[in-house]
Amino acid sequence: MCRPVFAVLLTAGLCCAPPACGGAAARSQQLNYRPVIGVLAQENLPGDQFAQGSSYIAASYVKYLEGAGARVVPIRINRTEEEYTKIFYSINGLLLPGGDVDIQTSQFSRAARIFYDLALKANDASDYFPIWGTCQGFQQLVVLTANKNLLTLTDTKAVALPLTFTPAQSSRLFRSFPKDLLQALAEENITSNFHSWSLSLQNYSRNAKLKRFYKVLSTNNDGKKEFISTMEAYRYPFYAVQWHPEKSPFEWIDKPGMVHSTNAIKACFYTASFFVSEAMKNHHHFSSPSEEEAALIYNFSPVFRGTGAVFVQNYYFD
Repeated sequence: MCRPVFAVLLTAGLCCAPPACGGAAARSQQLNYRPVIGVLAQENLPGDQFAQGSSYIAASYVKYLEGAGARVVPIRINRTEEEYTKIFYSINGLLLPGGDVDIQTSQFSRAARIFYDLALKANDASDYFPIWGTCQGFQQLVVLTANKNLLTLTDTKAVALPLTFTPAQSSRLFRSFPKDLLQALAEENITSNFHSWSLSLQNYSRNAKLKRFYKVLSTNNDGKKEFISTMEAYRYPFYAVQWHPEKSPFEWIDKPGMVHSTNAIKACFYTASFFVSEAMKNHHHFSSPSEEEAALIYNFSPVFRGTGAVFVQNYYFD
């Protein structure tokens, strides 16, 4: 028996085609079937005995995108704004991954702000450029949009939860999900949460910038606070999940919150496929095939850290 909220979700048209994003409404009819998506690196985790260089990208985010038909370019920290601008006009979308850095003072945060500002300007000029944020990436988008840190502590460090869908009038993100998967997301504990900080529904509702910018698609509750777990921007192709769809098929640490069920893996594929389909609407490109080849993640080898590690494999960068 479906929970009432799921029935509301369907009748409200969450699976129906939405209106186009305002600033980037003029979408190209011809898709780019060779999308390249940038994944932003971040400072190494303290105590990482495998660390090489100064930054890393968890390989699960690379596999997440590659499994949906994209190629990946690692975006390193400590680069100039000019270098980041050149990369922006060479890639077709940006993923801000989970992790554990300061989302106001880190080099990760600095680079994220540069790309966020570039994406706002591009979309306003009808240059469709999508951004995806997972966990820390979700939180980073919140800080960038609100221009302040409105996050609060929640008891969500290692727990799998069902999504409480909001009766949104439409959703770009969820519209192509099969009904049985939406039902599973609403009823089963299949979204992995590994975060201490969240955007409470109360703080979202009290902040005019966030309310104008983001539509809440789902919430969760840690028993004390209701927090936002999925959202998308109204006028821009920006999407954020506080949970981890990429962990189910690609991370193997044995701890609470990890889920490897068929429906959890389907959720990984459908979220990734959606974001890659958004990147296909962008037509940025490198100046030459050789420049593109030199930038791709294939030039780097991931380091196996063990199945009991938080990340099974990492890419490391100077």
